[in-house]
Amino acid sequence: MVHFKELQPTDHFEITLPHALSSNERQLLTLFYQPLIGPPPISLYLTLWAEAESHSVQVMNHYYLMQVLSLPLKQVFEARVALEAIGLLRTWRKDVADGRHFLYELVRPLDAASFFKDPLLSMFLFSKIGEGAYRKLRQRFLTMPNKAQFEEVTRTFTDVYRPISQSLPMDDLEINQTTSGAYPFYYEQFDFKLLQAGLSEQLIPSAALTLEARDTIAKLAFLYNLSPLHMQKVVITALDEHNKLTTDRLKRAAADFYKLTVSTDAPVLTKAFEKQTEVAIDENLSKEQELLQYLETTAPVQVLRDINNGKEPIPSSIQLAEDLVVKYGMSVGVVNVLLEYVMLSTDMKLPKAYVEKIADHWNRKQLKTAKEAMELARQERDKYSQWKQESTQPKQTQTKKPAYNNRKGGRDEQVPDWFYKRNEEPSQDKQQDGAIDFETERLKILQKLDRAGE
Repeated sequence: MVHFKELQPTDHFEITLPHALSSNERQLLTLFYQPLIGPPPISLYLTLWAEAESHSVQVMNHYYLMQVLSLPLKQVFEARVALEAIGLLRTWRKDVADGRHFLYELVRPLDAASFFKDPLLSMFLFSKIGEGAYRKLRQRFLTMPNKAQFEEVTRTFTDVYRPISQSLPMDDLEINQTTSGAYPFYYEQFDFKLLQAGLSEQLIPSAALTLEARDTIAKLAFLYNLSPLHMQKVVITALDEHNKLTTDRLKRAAADFYKLTVSTDAPVLTKAFEKQTEVAIDENLSKEQELLQYLETTAPVQVLRDINNGKEPIPSSIQLAEDLVVKYGMSVGVVNVLLEYVMLSTDMKLPKAYVEKIADHWNRKQLKTAKEAMELARQERDKYSQWKQESTQPKQTQTKKPAYNNRKGGRDEQVPDWFYKRNEEPSQDKQQDGAIDFETERLKILQKLDRAGE
């Protein structure tokens, strides 16, 4: 974004403050919004706030803001854009003879309950400050009285008032069409028609897609970068026994889907005008440590693709991986080790009974990390081989060593070939005939393991 085409130091501005701001809102700015957009935008907001409280219309130029904030014009402009994006500032511009004239209207921050209810802002804050600080903020600002023994008897508007036929003046209609206190978010960018095209009335009643539910769906799709087809699965999972879609269930279902199919790390929102920086890779890691890091941070579906030379896994394999994470509550790292162990020890198959038997064992052992799962797989190799023979066809008598064999001679653990090749493009001949020579791949791994044990 080229700032000098948008703003110059000599451009003038004035400020409007439609409503008074309180000390509680100053706390919200500091504790809720500052972690999201950083100190410079908050400093700009507080400066505009202080100037607006003078109760007299003042026309200033942006060079004044540069001096007060000790920031170059580029950073002043980026701070303004950040405030606009998060819903704290509305900006109008008028071109005049000597440049541009801006009108800045400060918007009050969302109250704590509305902030935590919003899936986009709450997840953004969670990714910035971490779980511990996030829980402390919730406890501090959302302390609610216990209403379990009370029955709500509040009258609604329609209980008290009756409609009249008199129409509102046009000025009032224009005011009512604007939303106050909400950040600008364009819901029409999400294709609700495509979402509903794959959801039958029997599966998801139209009544379940309320305005609140649609608002949450659009924001979650943006946050997790999910398509309408992906959101169909999220919506189906989130529907409760009363055929309703609550914000909490939608948020939980979207988080589970994202964790399974994309990444175990919380999504991060970046500014559009910031250059993306590549994730630093620790070059001092051994190959086995690199493998462990990969298994801990990669979605199970992607691990299945990498093991299968980049080809899309079949739906039953995806469903099995999803059940291990969602239904059985296993960590992603442990699930990835389990999937890899079974596929490498059964000629790239995933026998459901065999997988679930090992999963039950690992759950009872309360495994939490990929490293713990690898170590247990090495220790229990003989037991798992016996389980495999019981779970597979009688004709399968040959037993192949999995990648996690016992260490011999104190040498480093061997890393499977698929891990080295996970970023390579599938060869042309394999793409054409659609077949993978599993026997050749198996022999390659066996040869590496045999050499390591000599």
